[in-house]
Amino acid sequence: MSVQVSTEVSEVVVNWVDGAILVGMLVSTAACMLLVQRYASVPARVNCNDVAGFIFAAVGAFYAVLVAFVVIVVWENTSTARATTFDEADSLAGVYWMSRQMPLPQGAQLEGLTLSYAHAVVNTEWQEMAGHRSDPGATELMYQIRDNALSFNPNGDQQSAIYQNLIGHVDGLASKRRARLNLIQDCVPPLLWVALIVGAVVTIAFTFLFGLSNTWAHLAMVLSLAGLIALSLIAIKEMNYPFVGPNKVKSTAFDVFLARLPPPR
Repeated sequence: MSVQVSTEVSEVVVNWVDGAILVGMLVSTAACMLLVQRYASVPARVNCNDVAGFIFAAVGAFYAVLVAFVVIVVWENTSTARATTFDEADSLAGVYWMSRQMPLPQGAQLEGLTLSYAHAVVNTEWQEMAGHRSDPGATELMYQIRDNALSFNPNGDQQSAIYQNLIGHVDGLASKRRARLNLIQDCVPPLLWVALIVGAVVTIAFTFLFGLSNTWAHLAMVLSLAGLIALSLIAIKEMNYPFVGPNKVKSTAFDVFLARLPPPR
């Protein structure tokens, strides 16, 4: 319960941080724009409009491509994380149903391990992943599931077929778990963040070079661009890590698995 509360508090803090980024970027842009308007005369900047416009078009196009590339990468990373969780839950369901075909008591033991693993992932590990960590308890349960499956000694063709299917599902479960845990790191590296921030500063700064007689119209256009860039950076920040944020991957696949089970043997 305390972990869930801390997660909710962190999400509220993130929302405040996003709002602060947007407001701070708009305020700083407006301040810089007004300083330029005060200390650099409009006639002097009008002479630069043609050259500045040509360079600004190139800079804007380059920065738009960079932002679009990063947005696609983080979106695909989130989609991959969501698909991976469903594949992992499917493999876990396969282990569970094979365990119900195994003789007692080993089948019942493996069935209990799969349920314990699902509960550990939903109730503990999902909150741990929000802090870029995995749950050692869930990892230990994964080891126990594998050891139990490998220790099964099939007797006859039917049990041999169950064993082959069981091992395949266990291998898939372990593989998809590793794939999910590989995604608990940020998608956008620090160097790319530097490029995004520097590109934003340069793109917005170029708009200061244009000379317009109407200061407020110029300011409105510059702030519109700054706001659009700020929203793009905030969107990238929120999608940077697939298990945190408004578009975060939830434990839906495991919840569905747990909600559709027959009574235990």
